[in-house]
Amino acid sequence: MRKVVFDIETKNIFADVGKNDPALLDISVVGIHDSETDSYIAYTEEELGKLWPILEKTDLLIGYNSDHFDVPLLNKYYPGDLLKIRSLDILKEIRNSIGRRVRLDSVASGTLGTNKSGHGLEATVWWRNGEIEKVKQYCLDDVKITKALYEYVLGNKKLHIKEGGTTIDIPLNFDQYLTTESPVITYTLPFN
Repeated sequence: MRKVVFDIETKNIFADVGKNDPALLDISVVGIHDSETDSYIAYTEEELGKLWPILEKTDLLIGYNSDHFDVPLLNKYYPGDLLKIRSLDILKEIRNSIGRRVRLDSVASGTLGTNKSGHGLEATVWWRNGEIEKVKQYCLDDVKITKALYEYVLGNKKLHIKEGGTTIDIPLNFDQYLTTESPVITYTLPFN
């Protein structure tokens, strides 16, 4: 089963486009971990053509806030429909479990004892300042955290949130995502 853990950074923010619609933003970097090659790769907007063959052969996309943000934004660039790829949005699963959204940094801190290496708003500034490698590294750092959280749930059936001085357990189970289903994506590019 081929899994791709991914995250996206943008060139702009919602205030720049005047609406809270991810599809109105512009991608600066997409970072992935590809389980088939066990590699981390970051793509700029101009390199997205290299990403499409990987996504078209993916059984499961894994992200954090990905169903609401990353997939709709990336779908704007893809010539087909990425919504047809099975996806696991860890934030959505957390919200379904405890009834509210939680920042990735709070989950990383509580579960992994680590923090994010920056903030998405900083990444837009770095991009505008031409610090492309810094944006790529930040994006891949978030991919590594998301992958570690996914793997933690597989082994422990829970995550932990650190908020203030307390840690809260969140029961989760991703077993339903471990079955391989026939892909339903319509291949729009010549790589199948």
